Amino acid sequence: MESYECFKDLAIILVSAKLMGLLAKKLKAPQVVGQIVAGLLIGPSLLGFVQQSDFISMLAEIGVVILMFSAGLETNLKDLLKTGPVAVTIACMGVFVPLVMGWALYGLFFGFAPFGSEEFLRGVFIGTIMTATSVSITVQALRELGHLKGKVGTVIVSSAIIDDIIGIIVLTFVIGFKSADAKPVDVVIKTVLFLVFSVGVGFLIYLLFKFLDKKSFHHRRIPIFGLALCFIMAFCAEKFFGIADITGAYVAGIILCNLRDAEYIAGKMDISGYMLFGPVFFASIGLKTSFDGFSIQLLWFSLAFVAVALISKVIGCGLAAKIWKFNTKDSLKVGVGMMTRGEVALIVSQKGLAVGMVSPEYFTSVILLILCSSILSPVLLKLLYRGEDKPDHAKPSEADIDETEEVYAEY
Repeated sequence: MESYECFKDLAIILVSAKLMGLLAKKLKAPQVVGQIVAGLLIGPSLLGFVQQSDFISMLAEIGVVILMFSAGLETNLKDLLKTGPVAVTIACMGVFVPLVMGWALYGLFFGFAPFGSEEFLRGVFIGTIMTATSVSITVQALRELGHLKGKVGTVIVSSAIIDDIIGIIVLTFVIGFKSADAKPVDVVIKTVLFLVFSVGVGFLIYLLFKFLDKKSFHHRRIPIFGLALCFIMAFCAEKFFGIADITGAYVAGIILCNLRDAEYIAGKMDISGYMLFGPVFFASIGLKTSFDGFSIQLLWFSLAFVAVALISKVIGCGLAAKIWKFNTKDSLKVGVGMMTRGEVALIVSQKGLAVGMVSPEYFTSVILLILCSSILSPVLLKLLYRGEDKPDHAKPSEADIDETEEVYAEY
């Protein structure tokens, strides 16, 4: 391909992704779904305006790394500590049950392979895709219903953050075992070493950034250094530990998430992600989606995949909530709130495609899951909350007013 052809491809991708994203928003669906559909339309499977190239793949890889860095930056460690064991239990069950049910589903359709074989890992990877949770739509639905700051809303948001952390760790192990010469002990050792490296080096880096943040608060040099850290951690994860680059990027975000300027850094990342890297990444998924190997069996698998992915979250997270003495209705709310999927499921799928864990036609199943969960979750939450008081809209107490006045008095 001539070097200047890339500019034409980028122009087509950006315009089509934006238009389809706006259409998806009008239809009350996530904009990322519209961007994926845009890639599908302009890609080789349909219109053929844009062909997948090394240049597009590289931009998409940068995009997914930045997305995971932003996800880490937006993590609120204080909220995680506040909800503590409840959120951890719900998150663990929200990963374990979908992982097992996803593996079982793959086995029922394509046969149960011996433990440790490549086909066995494919089944586990299908379960890994199901573990991801994206609560951006749930958060918006709870906010509109007036229940985001309630007990259930707080638990859902905190559990989703921990859920994604555990999901990334599971992905790291699965991809580690994919290597032909991989040994279970080696994979575990490398993962533990990376975590030790992240904690030790991460603490020193955090202190350095805290010093820079104090000296140069809200200066553009902070996001630039932050992005450099993201790329360095992604490189170190792959090069020295055999860990997925997105894990390194996510850890970089976690390291910086408690800075005063964390939101400022995330805002700067959103600009580059929104303008270029995000649309290219999601459109590239559409470009890679292929219908060549699609069959009736795969259609039935896609429908079963969606059903199992939705039900497994409700069962896993709902049961965990029940263990912590939530009533049946609130347990259902937690399960329904945790069943939405979005960017992380796509990122996991993309990484699986890159290492040969999944075929392009399986993206259809993931896209269908995102659409169905994005539509069903807000509708079901509205039904479950019908007739209840809205704590977010309650009149503030005198204690709250006094506390607010004290905070303002400090400034």
